[in-house]
Amino acid sequence: MKLGDIVKGRGPWRNLLLFVSIMGPGIITANVDNDAGGITTYTLAGAHFGLSLLWTLIPITAALIMVQLMSARLGVATGKGLADLLRENYGLKITFYVMLALIPINFANVAAEFSGVAAGAELFGIPKIVSVPLAGIFVWWLATQGNYKSVEKVFLAACLFYITYLASGYFASPNWKEVARATVTPHLEWNKEYMVMLVGMVGSTIAPWMQFFQQSLVADKGLGIKEYKHVRLDTIIGCITVMIVVFFIIVTCAVTLHPNKILVQTAQEAALALKPLAGKYCSLLFAIGLLNASLFAASILPLSTAYSVCEGLGWQTGLDLSFEEAPQFYSLYTILIGAGALVVLWPGFQLIRAMYWSQVLNGLLIPVILVFCLQLSNRQEIMGNLANSKLFQCVSWLVIGLVSILSLTMVGALLLG
Repeated sequence: MKLGDIVKGRGPWRNLLLFVSIMGPGIITANVDNDAGGITTYTLAGAHFGLSLLWTLIPITAALIMVQLMSARLGVATGKGLADLLRENYGLKITFYVMLALIPINFANVAAEFSGVAAGAELFGIPKIVSVPLAGIFVWWLATQGNYKSVEKVFLAACLFYITYLASGYFASPNWKEVARATVTPHLEWNKEYMVMLVGMVGSTIAPWMQFFQQSLVADKGLGIKEYKHVRLDTIIGCITVMIVVFFIIVTCAVTLHPNKILVQTAQEAALALKPLAGKYCSLLFAIGLLNASLFAASILPLSTAYSVCEGLGWQTGLDLSFEEAPQFYSLYTILIGAGALVVLWPGFQLIRAMYWSQVLNGLLIPVILVFCLQLSNRQEIMGNLANSKLFQCVSWLVIGLVSILSLTMVGALLLG
């Protein structure tokens, strides 16, 4: 096979090259879902409940794929972000209230990511007064000085670092037969702690910012209906790989911390506790994963918010635009990064309380966003041939109903302590 034939689109490598050129939005969006908060949730799931929650990853993966595919199809069919479509189809008033809820949720998450950066860096002896400002400068520089292609390459490279969790799972030396059995055998414990953790796993996996961000990336990259086959594959691969990482996080903690009844409360504590139980390499890889995930998400969450708010208000957005061409977009991005980093350094700031209320708002907002996505993707005048089939609509309403019930249950559990 000659290089010239590949470039001209002849031979078996054509589809692979097309996919490589198109991939990004689905893989990036899904992987950043494993942020500091998500890793903490899955760490607690393994440490507190062993392998008993592994089976939930199969239905959660299926639900995540279904939800993210709706966003991908909306993006390629319209060439617009979700906030744009909300404003055009539901009016500025509704869009304003959605943005009003989204901004504090995402800001609390941005602060949580910088807190994760601080925690991860402290595992390597770097104080937060050094790590947090450096992280803020880096993520700001990345988006404001680059273009879409360069930023996407950095984000895709960050996705590769999640392999550290697969390696940490290997060094933990689990009994793979027991792991396989727990993965395919449904198991329920009818007690409050178990059910709250199950609900928390769903809430950590399917979040409102994901629908906005993936659709914005698809639109920003200029992907259309002709590229949908590859966009769909990009989305499915992203959703599966992110859940593989979740699988190994739970397994690592389930076979090391759980048998020794070490009930850690954070991913940082887990990384420290793994060293005497599974060896320094397992602990080191777990810590590297936490630092990478937090820094990655600290770049994405402000960017997702800037996309959503500016689209919703009709302002210019896009990483290929300059600061002068999209001042509101870059200004909001800058403010979120600066404020998020500052609150982590602020003495006495109650980050746990901020994360608590972000989870409450997240649980209230996700059912609304999913209903909007489903209604928009059902409309043939918007979607054309990519509109949802009757079967997909029925299954989607069922999935959205279950996710909504679980999310609202999480809100009730949080409010009731």
